[in-house]
Amino acid sequence: MDEITDEAEAVRRPAGDAESSRANRMWWDRNADEYQKDHGEFLGDARFVWCPEGLDEEEARLLAPAGALAGAAVLEIGAGAAQCSRWLAAQGARPVALDLAHRQLQHALRIGDGLGGSAEVPAFPLVEADARALPFADGSFDLACSAFGALPFVADPERVLREVRRVLRPGGRWVFSVTHPLRWALPDEPGREGLAVLSSYFDRTPYVEEDAQGRTVYVEHHRTLGDRVRDVVGAGFRLVDLVEPEWPEWNQQVWGGWSPLRGRLIPGTAIFVCERD
Repeated sequence: MDEITDEAEAVRRPAGDAESSRANRMWWDRNADEYQKDHGEFLGDARFVWCPEGLDEEEARLLAPAGALAGAAVLEIGAGAAQCSRWLAAQGARPVALDLAHRQLQHALRIGDGLGGSAEVPAFPLVEADARALPFADGSFDLACSAFGALPFVADPERVLREVRRVLRPGGRWVFSVTHPLRWALPDEPGREGLAVLSSYFDRTPYVEEDAQGRTVYVEHHRTLGDRVRDVVGAGFRLVDLVEPEWPEWNQQVWGGWSPLRGRLIPGTAIFVCERD
């Protein structure tokens, strides 16, 4: 769920793991204020929404059945302002919210301070770290989740998946949402111009933004649906479900290339439900 800076020039070219991590840390630090201003109302302060379609964990229960979160240690990766973790805490879980960007976590502190702390939404740890090297011991968590966090922005997603598996206990569930791979063949436009195939779905060349000096300021990586499945299995997970949320009638918002027009015709999000054997 990205924002694009007006000053940046978009190109398609190779981009490695270190370059991607450095650029995206800087991008999210720079754009966190605008992101939270534009999308904070939709995301809520303590709501677990998986995607711009508005699929809510309160209803979907992809991570755990109702009542099963109490006492569970949950890692949220790419937490942003930790809205999902706040909802998890209200369900009795013990979340840890991890993000690469310092400014995003400052927004998490701002929202938490604004709520004042309560029995309904207990406090929880915020961790600034790279998902490629999670700073936790093996088997630290019962569950892990990510709503558009980390995975679209790394050159080697299987490295992140292996780290998630390492910190999960046997039988732990890992659920993550990403831009639906089909979207990469289409322009990132919410109107009818966004319904025509522009490039090859099979072209995995990263999307890169560069500033006027040619410095990399944003990177996003494309994986086909098959690539994502192979990454999951290769990292040692079992794929339990693949959810492609349909656009609901109540949702009239436009979020980047997501819109009611496109959402009722093509999938915009893919959610992978995985378990660690």
